[in-house]
Amino acid sequence: MTFTNNYDAFVPEIWGSKLNAGLEKNCVMLQCVNRNWEGDIASQGDTVKILTPGNVTIGTLDSTVSYSEIAPTSTSLVIDQQKVFAFKINDVALAQANTDIMEGYLNKAKHAIEVEQDVYLLGKHVDVASGNVIGGTSTVALTVSNIYAQFVQLAQILKNSSAIVDGKKPWVVINPDIEAILLQSTQFTSSYQIADETLRNGSIGRIAGMDVLVTPNLTATDGKINVLAGTNDAITYASQLAKIEVLRDPDSFSDLVRGLYLYGAKTVNTDALAKLVCSVSAS
Repeated sequence: MTFTNNYDAFVPEIWGSKLNAGLEKNCVMLQCVNRNWEGDIASQGDTVKILTPGNVTIGTLDSTVSYSEIAPTSTSLVIDQQKVFAFKINDVALAQANTDIMEGYLNKAKHAIEVEQDVYLLGKHVDVASGNVIGGTSTVALTVSNIYAQFVQLAQILKNSSAIVDGKKPWVVINPDIEAILLQSTQFTSSYQIADETLRNGSIGRIAGMDVLVTPNLTATDGKINVLAGTNDAITYASQLAKIEVLRDPDSFSDLVRGLYLYGAKTVNTDALAKLVCSVSAS
């Protein structure tokens, strides 16, 4: 019996592009960041310095005009997240497969990377300015009766921080347990209609003007859930490489598939983030 390699039509560069495109479309937190500096990243471990202009002071016209020297602040974005997947497909399994097995494995790899990215980007809640935190050390127990007011307060914080300007659309990310409570709130269900406006993928509507996105990757730590809200100005993100290779295993009748994905992110505007430290209550 002769086994043929069903990867003859497989072009690694094309599949790497498909992996990137799939992540950009479906990963929840990738829709909540900006990629303004991605073009300045050239190689693994490269760092790009991000300069943020200082505030301009407005005065009253007098006999002379005074000039204030504005010192921009700088921060660095580093591609420091390296994720690898690798698996082996036996020739027998490949020959007997009645579906596009490579497509299936690529989807599995994409989902695994999405989980890693969501967890990584949601971890940026530690960068939220102290004045933009609801709950803090005293966790808010979310209930049907109080959940709407808590999210209204999140939106209020962003507005008071001048984060929502120039048509910026704020977002808030929750998990399915919080979603279940929110969907029981008549204040939300009676006011979230959005007409024909375009929402991010995974959004269940809007609350207090914020797109509500749901991901199971927002988990509790010591009973606390850090619900993150903000605008896309807050976190800048860059991915540097998505590469897939197929090799022949010299020690078995199998193909070896491996992939590499590199990325990094930096919070560049802490005032454009807010968070609610909460727990899910059954009552």
